[in-house]
Amino acid sequence: MLIQNRYRVLQLIGQGGFCKTYLAVDENQFPPVPCVIQQLSCQNQTPESFVQKAQQLKLLGQHPQIPALLAHLQDEQHFYLVQEFIAGSNLATLLEDEGAFSENQIWQLLVDILPVLKFIHDRNIIHRDIKPENIIRRASGELVLVDFGTAKLAQELDQLIAENCIGSPEYIAPEQAKGKAVFASDIYSLGVTCIYLLTQIPPFDLYDVANDCWVWQEYLSTRVSDVWRQDARGLNLTKILNKLLQKSISQRFQSADEVMLAMGIESKIQNSKFKIQNNLWQCIDTLSGLSSVSAGINCVSFSPDGKTLASGDDKIIKLWDLNTHKVLATLSGHSQAVKSLAYSLDGKILATASDDHTIKLRDINQFQEICTLVGHSHAVKSVAFSPDGQIIASGSWDKTVKLWNVNTGKVICTLTGHQLQVTSVAFSVQGQLLASASFDRTICLWQLPTTEVLLKSQEATGEFKNRPDCTLLGTLSGHAWAVLTIAFSPDGKILATGSDDNTIKLWEVNTGQVITTLLGHSWSVVAVAFTPDGTMLISASRDRTVKLWKVSTAEEIATLSGHADSVSTVAVSPDAQLIASGSRDKTIKLWQLVEQQGD
Repeated sequence: MLIQNRYRVLQLIGQGGFCKTYLAVDENQFPPVPCVIQQLSCQNQTPESFVQKAQQLKLLGQHPQIPALLAHLQDEQHFYLVQEFIAGSNLATLLEDEGAFSENQIWQLLVDILPVLKFIHDRNIIHRDIKPENIIRRASGELVLVDFGTAKLAQELDQLIAENCIGSPEYIAPEQAKGKAVFASDIYSLGVTCIYLLTQIPPFDLYDVANDCWVWQEYLSTRVSDVWRQDARGLNLTKILNKLLQKSISQRFQSADEVMLAMGIESKIQNSKFKIQNNLWQCIDTLSGLSSVSAGINCVSFSPDGKTLASGDDKIIKLWDLNTHKVLATLSGHSQAVKSLAYSLDGKILATASDDHTIKLRDINQFQEICTLVGHSHAVKSVAFSPDGQIIASGSWDKTVKLWNVNTGKVICTLTGHQLQVTSVAFSVQGQLLASASFDRTICLWQLPTTEVLLKSQEATGEFKNRPDCTLLGTLSGHAWAVLTIAFSPDGKILATGSDDNTIKLWEVNTGQVITTLLGHSWSVVAVAFTPDGTMLISASRDRTVKLWKVSTAEEIATLSGHADSVSTVAVSPDAQLIASGSRDKTIKLWQLVEQQGD
């Protein structure tokens, strides 16, 4: 079938009610471009209402997670919506191929889709057909909401007029089944979608008709935690899903905003800016090869010459040749997961910190272990070299920071200033300031003497606890949750911190005051890194994205999407042309700067 001598229909890919959906190609372009055509019956709407609907879909299509409307057409019997073709797999197909979704995947689904629902609801559009088949995951991992053929413009008069039942019976809300869909009807359908993906049991079988209630939890292969991802309001995934599924509209979440507030996330969609500019960077390769038992990549670091990338996962360190993107060497020795690694400034030594309570120093040229630093009583989560390479700082879940003599492998001193686990440590480029971050929601700034003074005094007196010449300059407070990562700017004037509260804060080091708070991630910020010139900050989050920020304006300038699970770590190459991100999806992605645009 050829529509208006332009669009060649290839196959029927969906059908329901008064709408048929076809895969087609636009033959006016060469080579022909794939598209999706929805054929609507003229009996169900007027030409005026169809044009109004097309105008609304044109606006919605500017959102990156909604297909663009390419054209709207009409003949004697049908209306046609020509939409962008979204390459990927819908969630129903993924469920069939990969099995029931995990808690993590359901939480991330809500994080990804709720802002899209808010976007369409803010424009008075009710989708009316939220279901797994209408949510597509691109190859990049981004979720896209499709099939707006049954969507309608909400009006006050609609509350008084009943329409025909529209939507997929297994997923529609009770009021929608009576022809009176409201915004909360989409919320209900999203809840049904979630419990189907969690259980892989058809929704009709998850409802106990005799007792008039959902019994989805009885069909779980593994119980959904009552405390998993709990926020300050005390709501967890189980409670959130149950409230999404309330039969009564008054007891259900009323809006996407309300759900996100309960989840402890915020909507960052701005009406005036739909698409994030990410054309500066592209993924040039995905490095993989971890064992099936690995929990993913925990840390990455570029060598100072930019020729090698080191990565750490469960007990193993791999060195990657950045010319060939192949493994150069595999180093073992830790008995538990490697959580942090750092190169010395001359690139000769690699330090690795592990949950096995130790730090190992390795000769990179010989691929040999130099020594093991022992002294922490709990997992070591972060390690950093001083600029001169003679001192190592380590942060541990034993609530302490230790300074080590690289040459002797002995502890110089132990710093105790945090009430809870230490998550990250960083030296300023000048080497006289050390910052440490903690689960206690604070950052400690330590003034250190010169390396010469530290090493000489150690020779004379041995290890000190809270040495008088290692001064606690101050404690920075402001994050609402645990501080997970820290980094100094190259000039040492700014400290960046990422937190479990989903935010990044930039602090003025001299005054300890917050310069600005960066909002944009929808989940915990677990890693931050400055580019060598200090103009850009790179952040990684459990929301599966890497974001790039312009430091001078605090503007979000790019979002790098592609990981299928939480991003755990990020690093930037010495020439700032390459970004490496590691994830729980067991891959490392290399992102390359491909085009430089002006401010």
